[in-house]
Amino acid sequence: MTRGFYIGRFQPYHQGHHAMVERIADDVDELVLGVGSADQSHTARNPFTAGERVEMVTKATAEMDLITYAVPIEDLNRNAVWVSHVQSMSPRFDVAYSNNPLVVRLFGEAGVDVRQSPMFRREEFEGAEVRERMADGDDWEELVPSTVVEIIEEIDGVNRLREVTDSDT
Repeated sequence: MTRGFYIGRFQPYHQGHHAMVERIADDVDELVLGVGSADQSHTARNPFTAGERVEMVTKATAEMDLITYAVPIEDLNRNAVWVSHVQSMSPRFDVAYSNNPLVVRLFGEAGVDVRQSPMFRREEFEGAEVRERMADGDDWEELVPSTVVEIIEEIDGVNRLREVTDSDT
């Protein structure tokens, strides 16, 4: 059995993340999804809580033929010990997946097998684009799985994002 690890902020979990998980599912039997920056919420860059993102990831991947574990990972801001922090917060894993150069470097230096995968329509499917569309009142729903739309609507996430990006001037 092979278990992989894939980390993202998932602010929110979008179709690009979903496509990456589907690709990774071809290589592994189980997948740990590290919900990064778990200590961040209610900001323009990180509007959703760790719990909300765990719910997004869990519901979006539920119908896949893959066992997944969503694990919150708080920021350490100490790169030299970041991999051991991740490993201490996560179920054991055999391989890590990332396209982030720093994450690839840190896992590599720690002796973890790291694999990269082409990103899926990166210019369209990225968290900043989703959040910008939400804040501007543009169509964002097509960029995320339907279960994520439901969660964001349930928590009034669009209004939260608009309020935290608002200026007091």
